Amino acid sequence: MKKLMLSMLAAFCVFGFTSCGNADKSSSATKGTTSQTEAAQKSKKSDTANKSANEQIDARSDDTDKTESASDTIVVYFSATGTTKGVAERIANVTDADIFEIIPEEPYSDADHDWNDNNSRTTIEMNDPDVRPAIANDTVDLNSYTTVYIGYPIWWGDAPRIMSTFVEAHDFDDMTVIPFCTSGGSGIGRSGSNLASQAGSGNWLDGDRLDAGISESEIKDWINNMN
Repeated sequence: MKKLMLSMLAAFCVFGFTSCGNADKSSSATKGTTSQTEAAQKSKKSDTANKSANEQIDARSDDTDKTESASDTIVVYFSATGTTKGVAERIANVTDADIFEIIPEEPYSDADHDWNDNNSRTTIEMNDPDVRPAIANDTVDLNSYTTVYIGYPIWWGDAPRIMSTFVEAHDFDDMTVIPFCTSGGSGIGRSGSNLASQAGSGNWLDGDRLDAGISESEIKDWINNMN
């Protein structure tokens, strides 16, 4: 009888251990499957996020390309004190044009602008028609444009010599070029025709002097009157 009971007890223990082992294996397998599923879901979410980010970057890139190639008009200007800059920006807004600022390699100081000083830089430059001040950033490509506005202040009745540097360095074939200037009172004079002669190419219009405070509405009228 004792032997029978011991045999039954031993069998029960073996069965119990086996069941526990199987349960542990089943639990481990379940955990493994769950971990794999979660990892797959995370990977899928990551791929989706990366794809979305890349699509947004591509979209922004497309928009940039469209903006860069959308306009056939550009406003090029040199501004010593900011007056011409303001007018140029308003023209660009009205015409939906690109804009490019000519920056001198050697900046002009306040003393350089002293027209009462015979030894000031601008006085010396404007007294010598052959002077060509260097441009620091002449990287603009005009080939894709059909209309070019060129703006500058009037110095000693003419365009600054740096404008001669610019127009002589570019080809204006098949382009309409519209000069404009700002000044304390002097008109555009022969400055536009002088630049046209130096450029040697392009269809140059007469251009005009524009007030520093000219409005966008007045700019529209000015442009319409040229047509």
